[in-house]
Amino acid sequence: MRELIRLNPVFTHNIWGGTRLREVFGYDVRGSGIGECWGVAAHEKGDCTVASGRFGGLSLSQLWNGHRELFGGLCGSRFPLLIKIIDAKSRLSIQVHPDDAYAAAHENGASGKTECWYILDCPKDARLVIGHRAQTAEELSDMISGGRWDELIREVPVKKGDFLQIEPGTVHAIMGGVLILETQQNSDVTYRVYDYDRTVNGQKRPLHIAKCLDVITVPAAPAEESVICAAPKDGDGPVTLIACSHYRVFLLPVHGYMCWEQTYPFLAVSVTEGSGTLNGEPLKKGDHLIVPFGYGRMEFAGEMELIASTVNGD
Repeated sequence: MRELIRLNPVFTHNIWGGTRLREVFGYDVRGSGIGECWGVAAHEKGDCTVASGRFGGLSLSQLWNGHRELFGGLCGSRFPLLIKIIDAKSRLSIQVHPDDAYAAAHENGASGKTECWYILDCPKDARLVIGHRAQTAEELSDMISGGRWDELIREVPVKKGDFLQIEPGTVHAIMGGVLILETQQNSDVTYRVYDYDRTVNGQKRPLHIAKCLDVITVPAAPAEESVICAAPKDGDGPVTLIACSHYRVFLLPVHGYMCWEQTYPFLAVSVTEGSGTLNGEPLKKGDHLIVPFGYGRMEFAGEMELIASTVNGD
């Protein structure tokens, strides 16, 4: 099919969100505390609609259920990925995600959550929470029950253009001032370890300590393995950022012209910087779209940066 599937994103308001999704990306969303733009989403908590064209007005979940040919005939009850832009005005809770087996058993058959982050912007000397310092499960439990957060939590330095893979079982948190594009399994299962004692309407948000202790990997992977790629900016073709069992993610730095063949079941594409065209159709920062199966040759022109993702496969 030779038609791009442009999507209308959906937004969430969060206690830690800001206003950059409106100010930087130009999204028509009101208020403050705008934490997340779900740019490619087919989830019960956020289901993008097709903006125009043959499938205009359909949700992405309807497209997945009724037109599987657009996705190469992939199997599965739901669209496999969820792509977000996250604006953390203040720090998010310290959290962890389960794997598929644990989520299926404890969350009514839900999927687990493997995710990755591409840093779109951040302050100088920015840091993220990735991992912890406990060496045994007993030490982890003691540190959490004793509120010894400074001893437990490990922070790593990051800069714009860095890329991080967050495996299930990894303690993590986005810190204030960091803007990221997140590619993840289509799941919203999150367990909070600590929330800085913040309150919403006078009430602290619930923690999930027992489940956290079940799923946190002990000991954590070494800190030097956390930032797995400082994304290159030059080159004349797509750069593979990660290829794991759940997704494959590419960086597309377009400086004038780039040609790429769409050979995957689908490509979920987000424009993170600049503007240009794809086969003559205009693209700008903040656009999200699906390039369907069988689309063929893609010719990008302009000055822009894009992130594309698909399910993994050769």
